[in-house]
Amino acid sequence: MVVCCWLLVVCWWLFVGGCLLVVGGCLPPLLLSLPLRSPAPLLLRSPAPPPHPTPYTLHPKIPQPYSLYEKISMNDSPITFLGFDPGKDKCGIAVMKSDRTLLFHQVVPSGEAIATIFSLAQQFPAEKLIIGDQTTAKKWIKELEKSGWSIEQIAMIDERYSSLEARDRYWEMYPPKGLQRLIPQGMRQPPRPVDDIVAIILIERYLAKINAPGNT
Repeated sequence: MVVCCWLLVVCWWLFVGGCLLVVGGCLPPLLLSLPLRSPAPLLLRSPAPPPHPTPYTLHPKIPQPYSLYEKISMNDSPITFLGFDPGKDKCGIAVMKSDRTLLFHQVVPSGEAIATIFSLAQQFPAEKLIIGDQTTAKKWIKELEKSGWSIEQIAMIDERYSSLEARDRYWEMYPPKGLQRLIPQGMRQPPRPVDDIVAIILIERYLAKINAPGNT
């Protein structure tokens, strides 16, 4: 009985092995007869382009600085005046247009005053030079005539109390800061000479005079 069982097992394994051999022998020709297809190419996605920058509004272009001469050449209708407050050691000089546009003001040594006025007259062609009617005015007018100014181009104006007015005007142009604001304006002293501001006031007084009723 045992021998028969072993024989059945052996026969079974022989049958299975034979079947595997048959299948194994037929499978390679079958695979070779099938049409070969190249593998589908692997599609690689290119990286997405970076997002377009968010549109933004540019700030208005800041205009480039221009010279004072270019500025006044934009409008030729206002008349240019040159103010002159002469002194023994220092002089005040200012250039202003008839529309009260201030173009220049500076305190210069007396020895440089005539040359400075000549240079400014080249840069800012002035119709009139306004000078205070102090005692030394005639002496300075002669010096101006020597430098090329005609007597018709020079006008004298009352300069009384112009220095006091210039001190108050200084604090309007340059408001006090810090503890200086606590000091009453009448007690404040400007930290620098105000002869140039006197020259501004002389021009303003001349303009007020020629624009007064009755003057043509």
